[in-house]
Amino acid sequence: MSLISELRKKSKKDLVEDARSLKQEQMNLRFQKAYGQLESPARIRTVRRQIARIKTLLSQNNREGAKNA
Repeated sequence: MSLISELRKKSKKDLVEDARSLKQEQMNLRFQKAYGQLESPARIRTVRRQIARIKTLLSQNNREGAKNA
């Protein structure tokens, strides 16, 4: 589980890669749920929130970059 402080230390490239892999995991979890093979339903919620954290950080970084330009 990534804490927000750990995510802030990462570069933009790393955050984008993390978001991409989490979205892939989210899709796999949806398929598992549909087929009745999901072992941990709470993982869906955790992944969704991690994606939201990363998206929030990326948008904050974009706004800060626009202000400085």
